[in-house]
Formats: sequence, C-alpha cells, structure tokens
Amino acid sequence: MAIKSLSIRIDEKMLDKLHVVADYEGRSANSEILILIRDAIEKYEEKHGEIKIDK
Repeated sequence: MAIKSLSIRIDEKMLDKLHVVADYEGRSANSEILILIRDAIEKYEEKHGEIKIDK
C-alpha cells in the first residue's frame, strides 16, 4: 500500500490539544490523526455500508 501525504491547516490551539491527546495515548500526532480518521470511516461504513473505491 502506497503511503500518501496530506497537508492540513489547523488552528494552533487545536494542534496543541491534539499533541496533548496523542502524548497521553503514547502516539505521535500523525498516528493519532490516522486513528481518528479510521474511526470516522468505520462509523460512516456502519451507518451507510462499505465504501467502494474503484482503482
């Protein structure tokens, strides 16, 4: 699986809070974001069914 890069704009206060949460969980901010994205996708798919990607 290819790893892609994504740049986001984030408020400094929110980023600081993200780092606190990630540190508490023993993860990097990047890993914490990936977990949050994965959880959001799983929640969406539970409600709407599996997302099919044509590639």
